[in-house]
Amino acid sequence: MAMSSYEVVRRAVEFESPNRLPVRFGAHGLNDTHGVGWNQIGTGDRRVTESLDEWGCLWARSPDQPNMGQVKGHPLADLSAWDGYAWPDADDPKLYEGMAARFEGSDGKYVTTGLFMLLFERMHALHGFENVLSGLYLDTPRMEELADRIVDFDLGIIENIGRRFPGQIHGFSFSDDWGTERATFIRPDHWDEFFRPRYKRLFDAMRAHGWHVWMHSCGKVDGIIESLIEIGCDVVNLQQPRALGIEDVGERFAGRICFESLCDIQHTLPFEDADAIREEARLLLECWSTPEGGFILSDYGDGAAIGVAPEKKQIMLDAFLEFDPYR
Repeated sequence: MAMSSYEVVRRAVEFESPNRLPVRFGAHGLNDTHGVGWNQIGTGDRRVTESLDEWGCLWARSPDQPNMGQVKGHPLADLSAWDGYAWPDADDPKLYEGMAARFEGSDGKYVTTGLFMLLFERMHALHGFENVLSGLYLDTPRMEELADRIVDFDLGIIENIGRRFPGQIHGFSFSDDWGTERATFIRPDHWDEFFRPRYKRLFDAMRAHGWHVWMHSCGKVDGIIESLIEIGCDVVNLQQPRALGIEDVGERFAGRICFESLCDIQHTLPFEDADAIREEARLLLECWSTPEGGFILSDYGDGAAIGVAPEKKQIMLDAFLEFDPYR
């Protein structure tokens, strides 16, 4: 019996034996999920070299490479600006105007909503990366105050969406990059002390609406995956499996959290040949999936930004579908 896209994804996330590999590969017309966004500016208009997001963070990008860019202007770089800073209001109805229409085309699919830069990324977008890392050790009370203001906004977004669209959304996805290719930016025990309780508040709010929790995080973040599992993360999107160690991560976490992943975007996809791409796809499915589920294939949308031609993406897609462990 054929399963709907929703059922395939749900079963993979909950380890209830999907009948095929779930796919989020919109560039090639294959997507079992449907995203419904609120009116978040995010990185802004990629056609211009500079733009402001709703937090007043200034995004800059090269005119000859229209990618997401990076934050170059931090409105709270100097915390003396705190008292005059205009915090965004999660209860502003303009943030949700037009959102209902974005459910069009979602019939039978797994529906997600989400939030770009949930906590840590928003902290350093506002205050500056080095400032946040040093502040976590040298000015912990102010960093707690900053983090809690961001968490309060996030909770407001979650509650507004949940109240407006009860029973219509299945998963909440967000980004917070936590690692270099060698380790997390802070020690895992420090992460547990400072960030774990704040993520738990957010995860609990998501789950209270019946949503799965989907987290994207770049880098070697295996040091915090155990904690993420314990506080209720259902899906972790990892795009550098070679940095993490495919076999090691599989041995430790397969069957305990659902992986959303693809061949390594910094090494395998840009630089390796078709045989290497196929082998890594096979290895990922062997190590990170289980017979009951636990793996979702995703795409990296901006292939040009990482030097990956569409042909290589097709090779990867074909390989994952060929080695599909659920058929």
